[in-house]
Amino acid sequence: MTFRALNKTKRDLNLAVLSIISSVCVYFLAFCSMAIADGTSGETFYKHLSSLANSGNNSLIEKLNTNPRKLDWNNAKAFKFKGHLRFLTSVKQGSADQTMLFFARSTEGRIIILTIPDRNDPVYQNLEKLIESKLNFNIKVLDSKIGDKKYQFGQFITPPVQPVFDKIFKLMIILMLFLVMVGMGLTLTGKDFTILISKPKGIIIGEILQFGVMPLIAVALGYLMGFHESYPYIYVGMILITATPGGVTSNLMTHYAKGDVALSVSLTSLSTVLSIFFVPFLLNAYCSNIPDVKVPTNTIALTIIVLVIIPLGIGMLFRKLNETLAKKLIPVFSLLGIIALLFLIVAGILSNLEGFADTQRHGVLFYTMVFLLTLSGMVVGGMVPALFKIINFQIRAISLETGLRNASLAMTIALLIQDSMGDFHSSMFWVSGMFGLSMYVAGLIAIKIYPKIFPIE
Repeated sequence: MTFRALNKTKRDLNLAVLSIISSVCVYFLAFCSMAIADGTSGETFYKHLSSLANSGNNSLIEKLNTNPRKLDWNNAKAFKFKGHLRFLTSVKQGSADQTMLFFARSTEGRIIILTIPDRNDPVYQNLEKLIESKLNFNIKVLDSKIGDKKYQFGQFITPPVQPVFDKIFKLMIILMLFLVMVGMGLTLTGKDFTILISKPKGIIIGEILQFGVMPLIAVALGYLMGFHESYPYIYVGMILITATPGGVTSNLMTHYAKGDVALSVSLTSLSTVLSIFFVPFLLNAYCSNIPDVKVPTNTIALTIIVLVIIPLGIGMLFRKLNETLAKKLIPVFSLLGIIALLFLIVAGILSNLEGFADTQRHGVLFYTMVFLLTLSGMVVGGMVPALFKIINFQIRAISLETGLRNASLAMTIALLIQDSMGDFHSSMFWVSGMFGLSMYVAGLIAIKIYPKIFPIE
């Protein structure tokens, strides 16, 4: 091994160790937070409003919109908070007052129904566009009864504003994922796809495990642990992370596990291309029967095309035009891939710290599920190829490729679609983010035990 190659190996190992240490630290923070949190939220009230919209009770929706306009807003209390604007639409047709209900939800879970004094007021125009971002609210609040139920209503004192950090964060995740996929493209050539012919058994079994078996493991855990019924968006997040393709992490781990890196890269490349179909397909197949969950198929497919397929093609084209420079840039983009994942996780958690406080949702069972999801993927990914007489050199690659996923892609998709899907607590992001952390720990465990269960010369 040359001195340069030795340095590169040490650098990659240091990055992997750093990622694992970060994973352990975040998990420690999660369990510490569970001891002091109360886990209160307004999700029950949200479900009440959602069922109201789904029932088509336009008369009650109209009362919620029009009755508060008659209240004396001069005595309203001012309330400043960070949160999201949401809206629900009745299943029946009618005027805006009869069908559309907007409400602000604070990061702690408090829900305030938005009272629009005048539908033509420019301050309240284009409210639908505001649901895409976290906002700083400054509103005045009043309590009032409609029928036999008490509600909180609010009007803007000043228009809501998106925090600067949130703007930067969303731009950064899109840019970083784009660049990471360009970097993946730099590592690929047409020869990487010839392995489809030379090692068809490993490729076929690997893809079946990735898109067939792994999502079924998520479904089984989701039902057995009760997430399917109790916390449906955690269940959707489980399907999302297991439907995404492999990433650079699985290739790096395969290298350290002394597995078939060429097979790992080929599986990652093929699954990345196939993800444009399988991600929306699997989400629809396993989540369409859940009430209130609507999968934005077109948005997901477009996101994968723009942030995955196009940059992957750009990277491959650049390598074809200038292979020497492309090879020099690969280590830079490999480093960027790990930094991007850590940035997504750390920045995402910092902007949603209230998730740790929600111990009812993100408790011991949740973190156990996330770790079991990646670990069981590696176990099944090792057992099934062994039954088909795949050599241990390739089994190590298939096992890691099954259990480790492109968490950066899953987190980005989750953040971009959570508001349109009604993911009230960013549960899809939490599943993907915690999976991204736990897979480093599970990967290290797998690397340590492979020599005993899948020995190679």
